[in-house]
Amino acid sequence: MIKRHHIRQFLGVADAGSFVQAAARLHITQPSLSAGIAELERLVGTRLFVRNRRLVRLTEAGGTFLPIARDLERGFRAADSFGRGVVPDWPTLRLGTIRTIAAGDLRRVVEPLLGAYGVEVIEGSDHDLRGNLANGRIACALTLLRDGEGAPLWEEPYRMFVPAGHRLAQAGEVAPEDLASEIMIARRACEVLEDTSRFFTSAGVRPRFALRSESDERCMAMVAAGLGITTAPVSLEIAGTVAIDVAGYAFSRRIGLLCDPALAQDLATRGLFDGPIGKVR
Repeated sequence: MIKRHHIRQFLGVADAGSFVQAAARLHITQPSLSAGIAELERLVGTRLFVRNRRLVRLTEAGGTFLPIARDLERGFRAADSFGRGVVPDWPTLRLGTIRTIAAGDLRRVVEPLLGAYGVEVIEGSDHDLRGNLANGRIACALTLLRDGEGAPLWEEPYRMFVPAGHRLAQAGEVAPEDLASEIMIARRACEVLEDTSRFFTSAGVRPRFALRSESDERCMAMVAAGLGITTAPVSLEIAGTVAIDVAGYAFSRRIGLLCDPALAQDLATRGLFDGPIGKVR
């Protein structure tokens, strides 16, 4: 018979994507957790997780079982709180976001949601968020939209950022070759990093790099400090940096929400995000 600890263990692994992290959150040993998941898989008659050294993901059957497990856990919580007042089920919305969303833009998305949901924000790459959305680990993703999908919120171009006192700060537009002698800063989280590399390589520009970092805040701060120059979406501009155009460098991104059908309907019913938020940059 399936018991509550089976459901809690299953949800723990599904949400953490790791037996080690799930065991820590559940305050049990990893062998106990593995044994509990194995027993649940025996009870339901199928594998629920694919395991390897680097990650744990739901099987197709696991993805189907996930909403059932969440409903069961909500039922258990309701039973626990019966007669003792209502204990809210938190979070009611897990929102995934790519790491390159500017803090102010993320705030403009989260604030309207807080009036209706208990929100947990989870960071990841576009690839990770799409996988988590498919597996039910998150209900919504603030990420890059492909043509025809999701609910668009804003668009913005990528520009080259230089220090305010840089020789090209007032140039307006420069040729790629004008940057051949420049020292670059690589934003490792940049969605067009490979495209940017190919663009400059095709122009015969092979720059030196003073910093390679996952942190956009650090990269932009180092541009302002004069360490080097970098490419970024215009929303990441900070004081002490200036955006310039590079001829032929025409990359842009469309940001919006990808949601599971139930949440998309609920957002529409509540009238949230009927149109773009902020300005189209």
